[in-house]
Amino acid sequence: MNDTIHLLTRHRSERSFQTRSVDEELLSAIIQTAHKAPSAFNAQHISSVVVRAPETRQRIAELAGGQPWIATAPVFITLIVDFHKTAQGVARAGAEQHIHRCLEGMLAAATDAGIILSTMMTAARSLGLGVVPVSGIRANASAMIELLQLPEKTFALCGMALGYVLHPAAQKPRLPISSFRHDERYDPHAIDSAIGEHDQAMLAHWQRQQRPQPQNWSSSVSQRYAHNYRPQLRNQLRANGLDIE
Repeated sequence: MNDTIHLLTRHRSERSFQTRSVDEELLSAIIQTAHKAPSAFNAQHISSVVVRAPETRQRIAELAGGQPWIATAPVFITLIVDFHKTAQGVARAGAEQHIHRCLEGMLAAATDAGIILSTMMTAARSLGLGVVPVSGIRANASAMIELLQLPEKTFALCGMALGYVLHPAAQKPRLPISSFRHDERYDPHAIDSAIGEHDQAMLAHWQRQQRPQPQNWSSSVSQRYAHNYRPQLRNQLRANGLDIE
């Protein structure tokens, strides 16, 4: 196993950070890797907002549903779905942009953001930093738009807190790989037994971590996926020019 694979397979979301600042040289290197990441049609419809200011990080922590590690980490990088930028390019070519109203456009942008987020996480870890990805900022999309002064046709999709780790996190178990890798065709018969095994593993993990009221995986995911957990998001995006048809 080479160093890169070793780094990737040791993924964990760090939520305890030192007060030590991150040098601009390191931060710039991380952003450069994100800037060079793949993009659908080379559209480059993702932008980033780097936040160091403590008061802004504190506000983001609140908007993300109360995530204190956003406030304690010295840097938070927000990834922006940026159809404002692409609309300007389309206009320069003498046309009017339509893709920001389409599901495909949003899926393409979200895919690119996921690639960029993963790239930044790997780069940061390779430099000795810890990271935690954050999607909770979509819980208050309008407030994030206002806080970061985002233009029309944009919104904050996700982000990443980074810094030097204080107390390393434990690595969570994953579903058996039989539920993830399917050869030639999807095998639905592999799923049920894999979930049963993983439910036991997750419950044991949380018990080892002495988590109050530990849950298995099925119970945990049902708390979110049994309903639309962000019903206000569509209207908040529509208010900023992203009216998906």
